Amino acid sequence: MSGHGEGRKPRVHGIGGVFFKARDPKALGDWYRQHLDFDVSAWGGAKFAWKRADNGADGTTVWSPFASDTQYFAPSDKSFMLNLRVDDLDTVLGDLRAEGCQVLDRREDGEYGKFGYVVDPEGNLLELWQPPDGEKDATAGA
Repeated sequence: MSGHGEGRKPRVHGIGGVFFKARDPKALGDWYRQHLDFDVSAWGGAKFAWKRADNGADGTTVWSPFASDTQYFAPSDKSFMLNLRVDDLDTVLGDLRAEGCQVLDRREDGEYGKFGYVVDPEGNLLELWQPPDGEKDATAGA
């Protein structure tokens, strides 16, 4: 079983980011820079460049610690949030709503693309990201 409707292309085509709470995001970023060679930027996270397997387009995945008291992951009480890349945010959100998923009214549209939010059955917040044309870094909210 492929996990998606027959004839339908996958809704999600990659992980756009891994975001998590940290007691000291700066110190943690420094540790990852020193010991694992992460290229941690001034905004506190690192990005990894890659090519999409389906069409060869450029892509990035962001790694970013957030302050332990961030409310960005609300309504989830988890210490992490995944950012998942989509090609058509409005269609994906509409389909998820129609399927009875917990889609939040929260929405962000800006220079870094379009962001929508859904909570999975375990209470994990998923940030769905449609990069802008000519993709920029997914550092909004970081």
